[in-house]
Amino acid sequence: MPTVRVRVDLSYDGGPFDGWARQPGRETVQGSVEAALSMLVRQQVRTVVAGRTDAGVHARGQVLHFDVDAQDWVRLGGGRAEGPAGVLQRRLVGVLARVLGTERRQRGLSEIPGAIVVQAVREAPAGFDARFSAVARRYTYRIHDGACGHDPLTRNSTWWIKEELDVTAMQEAVAALPGLQDFLSFCKPRPGATTVREVRDVQVNRTGQGVIELQIEADAFCHNMVRSIVGASVRVGRGERPVEWMAQRVAQRERSSDMLLAPPQGLVLEQVLYPDDLGLAARAEQTRARREPPEV
Repeated sequence: MPTVRVRVDLSYDGGPFDGWARQPGRETVQGSVEAALSMLVRQQVRTVVAGRTDAGVHARGQVLHFDVDAQDWVRLGGGRAEGPAGVLQRRLVGVLARVLGTERRQRGLSEIPGAIVVQAVREAPAGFDARFSAVARRYTYRIHDGACGHDPLTRNSTWWIKEELDVTAMQEAVAALPGLQDFLSFCKPRPGATTVREVRDVQVNRTGQGVIELQIEADAFCHNMVRSIVGASVRVGRGERPVEWMAQRVAQRERSSDMLLAPPQGLVLEQVLYPDDLGLAARAEQTRARREPPEV
């Protein structure tokens, strides 16, 4: 039976959830979204996401796709001018409110209205794969240090550090990261998966409000990679390690108990980048090929 691939763009507050990925007996973003979609499509929906986020990590620009029978997709539109995608987006708002509200209350959980927001729903172009067609992901990590003080309203979205950090030293340290490299020293490897990634850009700046932001963009990220990079840069900013330390850690390509993992609440997936429609299928095929480490 022919199917239609549907792209969904969404944002979420990761604080109330045990991460993105569906887990038995746990409240996850994927579990909540799939429950809502399954109610509307009237069949079990399984989603593919651009990048799985850990418990407590937020997203402003997450992307997923799912496949639905073509007949069911047309039926969902009901002949309305807005089409199936428009109908699904409108109804998904209400069903998600129920999943995050009354259904949670009935299970003895606190209601979390608005924790997931649907930004867009559309039919995906040919060759689109939310995960493998992506060319890059962009994250931001925010820190309140001793120089800017601590705002209680940001305690669930920033890392509070009592010392004043040396932002210049942090920027010098992360300058060693861009390029195609093996980031084994900065991640928790998954069995059989490569730890080679291409970091396209990384910047550490203090905003006009005094908040420190580490912005990083890469083709993809290993598990805990961004939080490990943030933790390492903070050690440099505190003066605990020299600016050359991060370059040394990349070169060593080994896990160490010396690494500091930043807490999750300061991390936000800002955007997932894709090629133009004609390049989607080729990019997906290229990404599926196993990355090999650069020659040493």
